[in-house]
Amino acid sequence: MTSARACIGLWGPRARDILAGLTKDDVSNEAFPYLTAREITVGHVPVLALRVTYVGELGWELYPPTEYGAALWDTLWEAGDDHGLVAAGYRAIDALRLEKGYRVWSSDITPDETPYEAGLGFAIALDKGDFIGRDALVAAKAAGLRKRLRCLVLDDPRSVCLGNEPVRIRGAIVGRVTSGGYGFSVERSIAYAYLPPDAAIGTRGEVDVFGEWVGFEVVKEPLWDPAGDRLRS
Repeated sequence: MTSARACIGLWGPRARDILAGLTKDDVSNEAFPYLTAREITVGHVPVLALRVTYVGELGWELYPPTEYGAALWDTLWEAGDDHGLVAAGYRAIDALRLEKGYRVWSSDITPDETPYEAGLGFAIALDKGDFIGRDALVAAKAAGLRKRLRCLVLDDPRSVCLGNEPVRIRGAIVGRVTSGGYGFSVERSIAYAYLPPDAAIGTRGEVDVFGEWVGFEVVKEPLWDPAGDRLRS
C-alpha cells in the first residue's frame, strides 16, 4: 500500500531453523506464537516479523524497510541453502492455499458476498464496539445465508478448474467456480464455489471443465492440516 516496507514470506516446516540461525531474538513457539508480531533483527536487517502464512505451514511474513529488502533476501537465501530453501512462485503458493482453504480477494471474496457467506464469520467480533460496516454485518447475519462458499473435490484429479466454470447440482446451474487448482500435497483437484446454503457436506454435482462435465463432491475444509497443528508448531 505504501513504499515504506518490502515483504518476504519465509514459510515451511524448516522456517524456524533458518530464522533462528539469523537472529538473537527468540523465535520459539513459546516466545513467538502464531498470529503475533515482533520487531526483530535478521542478520543485519531490522524487520517487523508476523507469525502468519498463506500456505498452511509454519512461517513468518518479514517486513523490512524497503531499502533493506534485497539484503534480507540475500541473507535468507544464503542461510537457507543447507535447509533446502527454494523460491516459490505464485502458482505454488496458490496450490498450497487452496489445500488450506485460504480465500483470495477479488475471486473467492468480493464486495458482493458477506463474510458469513464466505465462511469467515469466525473472524467477526460484533461485540468489540462500533466500527465501519458493523450495521451491515448485523443485518447480514440476521438475514441468513443466501449462498455459501464450499470446497469441491473433483472426481478426476487431472481436470483442473481455473475459475468461472459453471457448477450444477441435480441438473440445474447453481453457481460458478471462484478459484481452483491442483493440490500437490493431497493429490486432488480442488475448486471453490458459492452454492445454495442447503448444499451440505457430501453433496454431489458437476462442474464444466473445458466443455466436459466432471463430477465433484462437497467436502469439509481444510483438506490440509485441518487442526492447524503445523501452523502452530
